[in-house]
Amino acid sequence: MHVFESVAVALESIWANKLRSLLTVLGNIVAVTASITVVALIQGLNTYVTDAIVTNVGADSFTVERTGITRTDEELDKARGNPLITLRDASAIRRYSPIVSAVVAQASRNTEVSYGQHLLESVRVQGVTRDLAQFSVFDAERGRLPSPLEVERSQPVVLLGWETADRLFEDTDPLDKIVKISRVHFRVVGVSKKKGSSFGQSLDEFAVIPLGAYQKLFGARQSLALMVKPRDPSSIDPAIEQASIALRIERRLRPAHENNFGVFTSDTILGIYHQATTGIYTVLVGVVALSLVVGGIVIMNIMLMVVTERTREIGLRKALGARRRDIVWQVLTESVTLSTCGGVVGTALGFLAALAISRLTPVPAAIQPWAVAVAVSITAGVGLFFGLYPAIRAASLDPIEALRHE
Repeated sequence: MHVFESVAVALESIWANKLRSLLTVLGNIVAVTASITVVALIQGLNTYVTDAIVTNVGADSFTVERTGITRTDEELDKARGNPLITLRDASAIRRYSPIVSAVVAQASRNTEVSYGQHLLESVRVQGVTRDLAQFSVFDAERGRLPSPLEVERSQPVVLLGWETADRLFEDTDPLDKIVKISRVHFRVVGVSKKKGSSFGQSLDEFAVIPLGAYQKLFGARQSLALMVKPRDPSSIDPAIEQASIALRIERRLRPAHENNFGVFTSDTILGIYHQATTGIYTVLVGVVALSLVVGGIVIMNIMLMVVTERTREIGLRKALGARRRDIVWQVLTESVTLSTCGGVVGTALGFLAALAISRLTPVPAAIQPWAVAVAVSITAGVGLFFGLYPAIRAASLDPIEALRHE
């Protein structure tokens, strides 16, 4: 029997027994729906988190902080004893790291920003040093960035985030207007590009001012974060090594002493994130595998019942010259077609569920073509594996005994 003819016969059989077929592949549908939904959400989340981390940290730079990234309470308690990151540390990196092109020291905190009758009570205000123009995380869609001279002289100038400017000024041009940050006047020199939001939190609600002006507002007893950019983006690892040596020299650490500062890149944060999501994938694989095994057992039982129902038909076909492999192929085709139909239905339901969740919640979804191929292939494999025994049993029937079957 030709392969397309076999598939057509299998589809006719499935359509003739719609309820039975649906109940047969229900396990496959549930497993595939769950897996497609979770994969679409995780892939969307991966892209979303990657973009957010690169936007905030920068793909061509690394960051030095007082504590760095800690994974346990013991590491956090130990890191809290580290000395503050200061401008002297930034100077040491510039002095001892020849492959570093720029270093920006920054500090931030939330405070109120106002213009006229408009008041924003919690805006993230960042104080930065003069090299900010060298980093892609700082940009100006309108106007300009604070100039190096303005930053060096701690001039009261500010670069507003897109949403901050929009909420304060609405239809008014914000450039050269005077806003109040913690009741101190600052002149708007630029507005940053729109960055969007992350998990429902706006990335455009901020104000960037010179670090000296920031320290006049909030004091200098605050640890800084240093953004460090190498001359060549491919030299991040050597630049991290040179910066670490520079800080150890500045802090007079002995060779046996551990670093009392933290260094990380966007890849470091992404690595921790992917490590966390690996557990989700592992649990998902276990649940899907269990569901598919149960679904496969159901398919095998139904195919055994189908073989029993068609005993006379199989006997007649063998009596007319059908070979064992023809019978095996017929039963396997129906088993694979039945299982694959469940996979297709589960895939469609999974995509619908993922899209519904992405529309109703801040969690994004990304539909990947490979997920469709894997889901359909796995369900076809389940049909093939669990249909093999019924197919062999059907092929081994004696045609005379089969023809006598009532």
